Amino acid sequence: MNKTKIIGFLSIMTIISCTNKRFVEEIHEFPLQIMTLDPGHFHAALVQKSMYDQLSPVVYVYAPDGPDVQDHMKRIARFNNREDNPTNWETKVYTGDDFLQKMIEEQAGNLMITSGNNEKKIEYIKAAVDAGINVLADKPMAIDKEDFVLLIKAFESAEKNNVLLYDIMTERYEINSILQKEFSHLPGIFGELIEGTIDEPAITKESVHHFFKYVSGNKIKRPAWFFDVRQEGDGIVDVTTHLVDLIQWECFPDQIIDYTRDIEMLDAKRWATELTPAQFNTVTRLEGYPDYLQKDIEDSILNVFCNGEINYKIRGIHAKVSVRWNYRAPEGTGDTHLSIMRGSKAKLVIRQGAEQDYKATLYIEPVVIDNIDAFEKALKANFSKVADKYPGLELKKDTDKWEVVVPEKYKTGHEAHFAQVTEKYLQFLVDGKLPRWEVPNIITKYYITTQALELARGNN
Repeated sequence: MNKTKIIGFLSIMTIISCTNKRFVEEIHEFPLQIMTLDPGHFHAALVQKSMYDQLSPVVYVYAPDGPDVQDHMKRIARFNNREDNPTNWETKVYTGDDFLQKMIEEQAGNLMITSGNNEKKIEYIKAAVDAGINVLADKPMAIDKEDFVLLIKAFESAEKNNVLLYDIMTERYEINSILQKEFSHLPGIFGELIEGTIDEPAITKESVHHFFKYVSGNKIKRPAWFFDVRQEGDGIVDVTTHLVDLIQWECFPDQIIDYTRDIEMLDAKRWATELTPAQFNTVTRLEGYPDYLQKDIEDSILNVFCNGEINYKIRGIHAKVSVRWNYRAPEGTGDTHLSIMRGSKAKLVIRQGAEQDYKATLYIEPVVIDNIDAFEKALKANFSKVADKYPGLELKKDTDKWEVVVPEKYKTGHEAHFAQVTEKYLQFLVDGKLPRWEVPNIITKYYITTQALELARGNN
């Protein structure tokens, strides 16, 4: 099987060079074969919500026996059996305590997907790249400073073994984030990004999530370990990964951000969300708390440190990211996102509250409203530079601000973003490399989140 794996990987290289292309295709129809390792989070299944030309429909799953892998298989079965555009994955499952060793020994595929318990995730990643296996990992890849050290070593090993290690940053594919990035680089509209202050940062990103939600039309079932920060990670190192990534990606596109000189950590804090036994039962289907959660229980209430805030400077610019988890969103609502970028001429604000019917909406708000007619003229003169890339975009004036009206065709939804990330990663494999800025910026991203955890623990 090792020979097939090596030939499969080499076929990726020959797509570009055309060397021995016919020979490779005759031996191996698909250049990539997935191995899914310990799929404890539903994100592992969302990668397979679509089919891909480069991927074999046969997927090898290696996991400990138990409800996590069983729930994963049920999700894949639902994708295969749905009426609208069903998938045709064929899954071969190995369960046992030696699942990681078994995957490394067999190497039935050349691409590992991992999304689940974060306590050992970086160890899984390091073992895979050491064995010459490409890795597409769900966030977070590191949940504390010890993990961060291993992450650097994993990237060094990936480079040595000529494999690609990448994490799943779905928020880069949300249309309002894309447009916020586009407008922030139009001086005629936005001006320049201001420096800001710790009280009024130049960049603010806030995210609100909920333990109870629906995924692919079904009530979510979360594993009990999801509520243990030793296994899932604090909120300050989990969802904030997306927010820190967006700041780097939007403000400094295609640029290397070096954490040793470009980042200054200022402050961080963490706090808990309280869950009742009934709420815990609803989202886990479990009666009672497992022993490893006893440390977080007071008077039968489970305290989950899933909330956090980070204040830091990136290249001298003040930035703040925060995440908050509630048990359940009010009826008709869901997870929400607030994003503010402050320019010398305008603010670019993504809101997702009641006024927006809980749908993310981008606004362009002039800093100086005394001469709003002049701003409107400049706005209309520059708007086409973005609208030409995204036909159908329109502006809707609302007193002293403008809403960017986005056609429905661009609103693909969170679950669809997993396919977009995967397709992008597959193209990187075809190219044989990641963009030069990706790896250093991933390292910087996890430096920020893991250092923030240390700061927050000290503050607590």
